[in-house]
Amino acid sequence: MSLIADRLVQVDDFDSPALRATDTAAVRLQTRIVDGAEWDRTIATFDEVCQEQMHAFAATRWPSVRQEPMLFLLDGEIVGGALIMVQSLPLGLARIAVSKWAPMRKDVSRPDADAIHAAMIEAMIAAYGSTPRQMLSVLPRASIDPVNGEYARLVARGFRRGSELGFPDRYIVNLRLDDAAQRKSFHQTWRRQLNKAEKAGLVFEHAGPERIAEFDDLYVAMTDRKQFTDHSAYETVPALMAIDVPALRPELFFVRHEGEVVAGALIFKAGDRAVYLYGATNDKALPLRAGYFMHWHIIRWLRDNTNATWYDLGGTDGFQGLHQFKKGMVGDAGVIRPVPPVANYADHPLALLLGTGAFAARDMFYALRRTINGWRNPKTRANQVRHGADEAAE
Repeated sequence: MSLIADRLVQVDDFDSPALRATDTAAVRLQTRIVDGAEWDRTIATFDEVCQEQMHAFAATRWPSVRQEPMLFLLDGEIVGGALIMVQSLPLGLARIAVSKWAPMRKDVSRPDADAIHAAMIEAMIAAYGSTPRQMLSVLPRASIDPVNGEYARLVARGFRRGSELGFPDRYIVNLRLDDAAQRKSFHQTWRRQLNKAEKAGLVFEHAGPERIAEFDDLYVAMTDRKQFTDHSAYETVPALMAIDVPALRPELFFVRHEGEVVAGALIFKAGDRAVYLYGATNDKALPLRAGYFMHWHIIRWLRDNTNATWYDLGGTDGFQGLHQFKKGMVGDAGVIRPVPPVANYADHPLALLLGTGAFAARDMFYALRRTINGWRNPKTRANQVRHGADEAAE
């Protein structure tokens, strides 16, 4: 293992209420900051690995930010990690250390998994939250459970509530059902649309990374047709498809009709939660209900070819049609859970003030950009019914 930095963090006297609630002993962690290539190879086997924590993704998405991939070890064994992105604020007044969908545990089934998570948070505070003029900002992923224990642990440790998504819900499908149980789980309307799609003469394909250009063509044509400004991380796709860690390379799927590609998808499939990254369709896909057909076969492929328990469909960006489609696919066996707010921590009040101020300015910029995009193209305006109103109407 290449070693760039080596720190020891003692948390025997860690007195977090969240840690005490787990009724587990405090643990002693060692941390190491490693290079990007080693980081990606190592996290490929983590249960909680995700695209946003990959160095290949982050270095492409945020090239001007310093990446610090930190591994956590217990008695010499790697038990988790967090990719920390450190960015200086204007004029060098302060820095923000950001970690999204982190920290990640290697094995969530360990009896001491909660204690390990608490100790990783403590190590991150020691390295990034206790430094003058620096704020640590952590965003846990959406929890499968009704209560997000990871976010609760951050709050108990003294983190402050920060920015949050306008439409935070993630739509998560249970992958560990047989075909009959999975179809029964779908909502009736979704199942009916799938039945119609299966009669339309569609063909499902699992493709290799060498065919990514076909997906690019479909994706570019779709964004041009819909006239949406693309603020996604699609520019990272070439790096992701070229990565030499097969477990982290997204899987590519297509749907054909009469020989023509009408729909495609890129899926992250490592860890315990597969993730829908990008999808693309042409004009023929909607009347053919190709999306229903494609996701049904992706669910079956993930179940049969990966260790993932869940399939995260992502959010909706405020579009009611996407909400109805994804909610119907989640069905009775899956869950819809929110991404929690960002959690911010700094020992020094000025660092916390400057860091939260920077986030507030960023949020205002994004809100203004959405407003301008809505003026330019009304199709980009959010129209999703908020929290529970749609259930009351069904």
